[in-house]
Amino acid sequence: MIRSEVLKSLIPVISDHFVVCNIGLPSQEMHLMDDQPTNFYMLGTMGLSSSIGLGLALAQKQKIISIDGDGSVLTNLGTLPTIANNVADNFILLIIDNGSYGSTGDQPTYAGKKTSLTAVAKACGCDNVVECQAEDAVATMQQALDSNKMTVIVCKCESGNIKVPVITMDPVTIRDRFMGELQRRNAE
Repeated sequence: MIRSEVLKSLIPVISDHFVVCNIGLPSQEMHLMDDQPTNFYMLGTMGLSSSIGLGLALAQKQKIISIDGDGSVLTNLGTLPTIANNVADNFILLIIDNGSYGSTGDQPTYAGKKTSLTAVAKACGCDNVVECQAEDAVATMQQALDSNKMTVIVCKCESGNIKVPVITMDPVTIRDRFMGELQRRNAE
């Protein structure tokens, strides 16, 4: 399975939750397959999906799922010790690890070589780290949601991309509709 297939398989499980999605192709794939106000698409900040997701989870009660890639996490390794030291049991970080920088041409990442992001997350102090294969992503995500514990999932999949259109929605619109839905649900 490639990243887009993992995302497609997860939609029935995550579509009722708030999702902060990594820059580039992951955001474009989510936008194509399941655009909704509860999705926050990163358009210009590599490596910050996990940081923004953690901040949202710490600030309010809704479950927040950050979808990040191995390349983005490697770009912002400081996010893993920050997550470990700021526990938010309403936060799930899903790292889709395809061993490549998918949005820029599938150049290999170190996660596709000797570096284990599972081991790095554990070494940073993250208590609940689960590694799974792409085929087990749905069950692993459901377990994380049901556990009500902050979880870091490293989902191993194949490298590869599908053709997707560019997101034409401007960043202000993305932010406003996401925050509006977050405020609405927190008021319930």
